[in-house]
Amino acid sequence: MSDRPVARWAESALRDLSVRGLRRHLEPLQCGQGARVTVGGRSYLNFSSNDYLGLAGDAALARRAAEVLATDGLGSGASRLVVGDTLHHRALETVLADWLGAPAALVFNGGYAANLAVIGTLVGPGDIVFSDALNHASIIDGCRLSRARVVIVPHADPAALDLALAAHPAPRRLVVTESLFSMDGDAAPLSAIVDLCEHHGAALYVDEAHALGVRGPDGAGLVAELGLADRVDVRMGTLGKAVGAFGAFVAAEEPVIEWLVNRARPLIYATSLPAEVCSGAQAGVERIRSDPALRAGLLSNIRYFTTGLRALGLPAGPESPIVPIPMGTPEQAVRASTRLREAGFLVKPIRPPTVPDGTSRLRVTLSAAHHSSDLDGLLGALADLEFPR
Repeated sequence: MSDRPVARWAESALRDLSVRGLRRHLEPLQCGQGARVTVGGRSYLNFSSNDYLGLAGDAALARRAAEVLATDGLGSGASRLVVGDTLHHRALETVLADWLGAPAALVFNGGYAANLAVIGTLVGPGDIVFSDALNHASIIDGCRLSRARVVIVPHADPAALDLALAAHPAPRRLVVTESLFSMDGDAAPLSAIVDLCEHHGAALYVDEAHALGVRGPDGAGLVAELGLADRVDVRMGTLGKAVGAFGAFVAAEEPVIEWLVNRARPLIYATSLPAEVCSGAQAGVERIRSDPALRAGLLSNIRYFTTGLRALGLPAGPESPIVPIPMGTPEQAVRASTRLREAGFLVKPIRPPTVPDGTSRLRVTLSAAHHSSDLDGLLGALADLEFPR
């Protein structure tokens, strides 16, 4: 036991996490991202990555990034408002805006930073945010840091949102939801939410992190799939999931983007994405738009796997690359994950506070890079597990 105060605090907190089955550990990969990865010297089929289209290890994306790396160097040097803005940032933003059919787009260093930036810029003290109960941690933190009043709305419940909007007037009211929820894989009832926002005069911010590249025309997300692009105020998308790169962006009307440039602290006070990352991300977007076979392959895998789950008597959930398998307690989730790892499958356990108490789970994520034999192997391993009833 250390005699330094902070170390003592940390040791006490870690003991508590261990007792509750909630202690986590970093595990470095010994290879690049892919359907198969190496951890601790052993190869596993990877069912834990958000690399939905298998582009994170794509050689063409890497070459595009390497070309800019060779000419522009590694670092970006400063924030975008100082000297960290480049033509590669602007080119990426042009492509992103066109992809989503939006007037303008703005690149951020990640989805977490984008959610903090947007919510904290659009609302503040005296305003109200209406946030879905299962929204991502980055949205929760963005709501808290905005210092606006936060009204938590039951998950995917338009009737509850209607009542909440009617009961809580404010100068500015912002409804925030994911389009495809990151831990459950279900879709928000966006058409109903849009109607309610327009009826009550509220703005709508949609986090498309897990729908981008997966849903909609050219993979432009659930908002585009439902024909709602002109009725949603702000959309956020990430570049580190289906796009295969890193970073995030916001798509909105030009005055909103300009407002974020002037007031969004995670943009103003952070060193910008390196130019080579922007170039690689642009290549990822272009690949998604030009190669519909990627999305078709993912959809085929989703349908194949969920059919197999139903045959095992397990809940298959909605048609999504995110497939939660309920385990109940943290200990049960960890035990099941360990059994799968022994069989050669990397499926990480998801526990509180990432999900509510009592809903610990295995979170299986599917990729276009998986083969049917990979899916058959995981289904066979799942068949050998015991599940809570």
